[in-house]
Amino acid sequence: MFRIEADRARFREIVRGRIRADLRRYLSTGELIGRAGEHAVSIPLPQIQLPRFVFGENPRGKGGKAEGEGEGESGEGAEGEGGGAAGSQAGAHILEVEVELDELAEMLGEELELPNIQPRGVKELASEGGRYNGLRSTGPDSLRQFRRSFKNALKRTIAAGAYDPAHPRVVPERADFRFRMRKACPAPESSAVVFHMMDVSGSMGREQKEIVRIKAFWIDTWLRSQYKNLEVVYIVHDAVARVVDQHTFFHLRESGGTKISSAYELCLKQVAERYRPEDWNIYPFHYSDGDNWSARDTELCISMLRDEILPRVNQFCYGQVKSAHGSGQFKKDLDGALGDEEILVTASVNDRGDVPDAIKAFLGKGR
Repeated sequence: MFRIEADRARFREIVRGRIRADLRRYLSTGELIGRAGEHAVSIPLPQIQLPRFVFGENPRGKGGKAEGEGEGESGEGAEGEGGGAAGSQAGAHILEVEVELDELAEMLGEELELPNIQPRGVKELASEGGRYNGLRSTGPDSLRQFRRSFKNALKRTIAAGAYDPAHPRVVPERADFRFRMRKACPAPESSAVVFHMMDVSGSMGREQKEIVRIKAFWIDTWLRSQYKNLEVVYIVHDAVARVVDQHTFFHLRESGGTKISSAYELCLKQVAERYRPEDWNIYPFHYSDGDNWSARDTELCISMLRDEILPRVNQFCYGQVKSAHGSGQFKKDLDGALGDEEILVTASVNDRGDVPDAIKAFLGKGR
């Protein structure tokens, strides 16, 4: 049993090493997103080969295979590459390895050197745990408190005049019994809400939305490792904004103009109605190709950020995704007007190769 556990631990380290080596590739592709479950993600690792036993006799005079040789590479009648004819041996198989999302977040933090987040908002939640520091008159026999039960029986016997010091005999009755009780204690737990806001106007194409999808997956993975209670709100906007579910957020196809202030107004409304800054750590992420319908609306956005949004959030992140139809002007306007604001972080993503740097820029402040 101990040998098996040791081998299993060693194999897990091999898997972790392989994932770490390829992590930047995973950060830039959507390969893992479709394989992600509620608590784990399935990662294909074709490079790892598991040893296996084959039933049969070892031909006399033939030694074991040298390291690096595979089945069919030595011996008579070998089939495979170089034989000139099609072989009948099975091809290489991809090994599917499940990795917990918390473990994946740990690898992400090490790869991008992300600091742990210091929560701002604290929400008091009633914990199901606690200690057995209370008593009650009912309960299972396994929780009976002997000392208190005997004390009650002794007091009752003395009060009734039935106690004889020469022949002490105390018989507890059901009413004397006391049982230990666990009291739930309020435990402070940090809560966070993530707002993913995306421009879905005609200038945002399929590739731009896929980049947003990749970034949102890794951002959520990291923040879930930092907060026990995390909620995610998805907002899409063109000329108007609305709250949608996750599937609609990543698959909606729209056309028309762009009015960014509509998303910021809806985000503020959600914060005011559902997520008080005193209780919640708030993380808005906005993704766009930089087009806005007018300079006046951009001025409104800057005013809303400076006066309303930034004072209420832990950090506001704007990710600008390059597209053939986007001007990229909005990031320039934000940097010019609010470049001195520490809790405003902007990043440009020209292609998928820039995704890791954008994630590090967003999450590297530890806010």
